[in-house]
Amino acid sequence: MKKILIAGFGDVAERLVRGYAGQADFIGLVRRPERIPELRALGVTPFVADLDAPASLRRLPRVDGVLHLAPPPGDGKTDPRTAHLLHALTRHGKPGALVYISTSGVYGDCGGDWVSETRAVAPVNGRAVRRVDAERQLRRWGVTFGVQVSILRAPGIYAADRLPLDRIKRGTPALVAKDDSYTNHIHADDLARMCWAALFRGRRQRIYHAVDAHPLKMGDWFDSCADAFELPRPPRVQRAEAEKVLSEALLSFLRESRQLSNTRTTRELRLKYRYPTSDDLLREIRQARGQMKLF
Repeated sequence: MKKILIAGFGDVAERLVRGYAGQADFIGLVRRPERIPELRALGVTPFVADLDAPASLRRLPRVDGVLHLAPPPGDGKTDPRTAHLLHALTRHGKPGALVYISTSGVYGDCGGDWVSETRAVAPVNGRAVRRVDAERQLRRWGVTFGVQVSILRAPGIYAADRLPLDRIKRGTPALVAKDDSYTNHIHADDLARMCWAALFRGRRQRIYHAVDAHPLKMGDWFDSCADAFELPRPPRVQRAEAEKVLSEALLSFLRESRQLSNTRTTRELRLKYRYPTSDDLLREIRQARGQMKLF
């Protein structure tokens, strides 16, 4: 059975392990020893190490595949965590394949255009700049050492417990339609399944959009979530007003608009989406809430 190392063991990693239990020997890289019982309960072999501390990676086991789900540091222009991981993998025996979850933010603002994986990157914030650095490190390493590297550029990840309900309940404004930005989505379960597909079916040094086929204006997404939970829809404001009342973190997302194509993903990875659109999940939620009212 193949040994798969997961660096950055969070929600998506847990979904993947639960979905593919018994199909691989999973090794979870975590920083905190107190997480050991949690991983063992999932049938995962814990490996305690810190990507910010290269010495802790000296005993990294040899593996057949790597799922690199760890984010870069919170500042700077480079991703030393990826550099440390690649150095350790090179020293301990290179895997056959590596999958990395990046961000669709590497494209910057595309004015709402449809975007394919061949579009040049144009990051406008520090998060995206560090992701571009990680991608370039990984692709160079893959070419140098003959490792199949797949980059999954993911946008907003959602699930039943990962919806913008707090924002909606606070009444945080959204933009009016003419000023609004397009946003893209992927359900956490489908992202986990996409990681698995890329590990075994991805092409060498290939970029894939980890998205469903249904881009939405951001305000429409909030409205759909509000409707599913029978909450008031967020008020709409013009962009000029939003610049005055919203946080810089929220504005950074509103300033970037793009529609990501998933043609390459469906064609090459042959992924069958569990949630082809975000409304598929919201429909489930509405039906479940309706059934609860009957009792």
